[in-house]
Amino acid sequence: MTSTAPRTRGAGATTPGKATAEGPKLLSGGNPQIPKGEGDAPVQAYIAAMPGWKRQVGARLDALIVAAVPGVRKAVKWNSPLYGGPGEGWFLGLHCFARYIKVSFFRGAGLEPVPPVASKHAQVRYLHIYEDKPLDEAQFTDWVQQAAALPGERM
Repeated sequence: MTSTAPRTRGAGATTPGKATAEGPKLLSGGNPQIPKGEGDAPVQAYIAAMPGWKRQVGARLDALIVAAVPGVRKAVKWNSPLYGGPGEGWFLGLHCFARYIKVSFFRGAGLEPVPPVASKHAQVRYLHIYEDKPLDEAQFTDWVQQAAALPGERM
């Protein structure tokens, strides 16, 4: 199943570097500045602060991850949501950039097929999600399940 990201900017988007009464400051590139925290609440705060079309896509990614990995552990560290197995390290992270959302698979070199974007770190692979390109939800879910089964990254 595939889904396409909406092509609207969305209400509530803030200008990078500016905090509003409604939400946190967006850092350079549009990444929300969210305080560190464990659990679902800080991740949901990050998603709610994602600018424009990224907010809906972030919510969909979170829902797919939760469905694929029952009992997934969540946190926000370094202004990025992280997902991990219970009692394990982190297997996936999200980060907003100006034109895309970066999904980091921390042990992505061990996934089949390998996610498309290389990293300077041999084990890390990325998936970049753009507004005008559909997300292959089946492939994403498969990668999430594979990644959750690998040893996580300790951060």
